Amino acid sequence: MFSFILGALLVLVVLLVWAFRILREYERGVVFNLGRYWAVKGPGWFILVPVIQQMVKMDLRTVVLDVPPQDVISRDNVSVKVNAVVYFRVVDPQKAVIQVADFLNATSQLAQTTLRAVLGKHELDEMLAEREKLNVDIQKTLDAQTEAWGIKVSNVEIKDVDLNETMVRAIARQAEAERERRAKVIHAEGELQASEKLLQAAQMLSKQAEAMQLRYLQTLSNIAGDKTSTIVFPVPMDLITPMLEAMRKRNP
Repeated sequence: MFSFILGALLVLVVLLVWAFRILREYERGVVFNLGRYWAVKGPGWFILVPVIQQMVKMDLRTVVLDVPPQDVISRDNVSVKVNAVVYFRVVDPQKAVIQVADFLNATSQLAQTTLRAVLGKHELDEMLAEREKLNVDIQKTLDAQTEAWGIKVSNVEIKDVDLNETMVRAIARQAEAERERRAKVIHAEGELQASEKLLQAAQMLSKQAEAMQLRYLQTLSNIAGDKTSTIVFPVPMDLITPMLEAMRKRNP
């Protein structure tokens, strides 16, 4: 009799220990009562009725999901390989348990298809230059689809956009041609500005004969400073005439 009581007490203690559950701050327990959803428990301690109640533990911390490289064909028919990182967490444990069998695998597969679908709507230049905008587009699209599973996608980051060697060489040639075009445009703009300034200077000198004569004398002075060669330079009559008239006035 004593051994029976001792055995019963031992079984009762085991059941109590098994029924006593503790969940951490970032954990929740989805409790089912005879197979039917009952409540979400945690954090802290609570009693789980053995045999009658079962619990599925969920982790509410952010999950970092590495999306493997995906073959993407851009809108301008360029084939690239793109991989990304998805940050998400469970915000509704009940839906994450009841609505989807394996929320981690389901989110991973959905992220791969969403990545291909969203990037396929954009051209290669947009993939390379507008990653922030594409990250937001993928995040919003993925978050809208995982909401029914109790999953919140907080961020998506495109890691690498890999091109084949042919496309890399083509982009390099395109960049070089663009630099040459810019250099020619800058040179042409400089020539235009210089011609406008020369035209303004010519118009100003043509209005004042004295200014033209001074410019002429300055040019002669600059040439005279170079003693390595002999230069025969014609003297215009416009420069000599005022001097001759002054001499005639002195010697009538």
